Amino acid sequence: QVQLVESGGGLVQPGGSLSLSCVASGSIFRIIAMGWYRQDPGKERELVATINAGGGRDYADSVKDRFTISRIITGNTVHLQMTSLKPEDTAVYYCNTRAYVSTSEWGDYWGQGTQVTVSS
Repeated sequence: QVQLVESGGGLVQPGGSLSLSCVASGSIFRIIAMGWYRQDPGKERELVATINAGGGRDYADSVKDRFTISRIITGNTVHLQMTSLKPEDTAVYYCNTRAYVSTSEWGDYWGQGTQVTVSS
């Protein structure tokens, strides 16, 4: 199995910054991509940012130019630097990895989520 452990998050004022980190461990054969999603109560989980094995990045339009995703390949770690935070960024943020656990079997794995609250 694959485990994801998230850290960071918390309470920040509008315009402030926060950083999230996530470490993947377990029976990982090869990581295809890592990323962050977020979910508000009563809403569907939405993509925030992803980074694939080749370093390609994808961002939600709402966070472009404010959030930066990066990955440390050797440590199976992904970071999300969030700046110019807005109240609408408030949500539970989930780390995700899509990974092969053998030469032919792959799956999507999720962290437990970390709360980000943007409020004055």
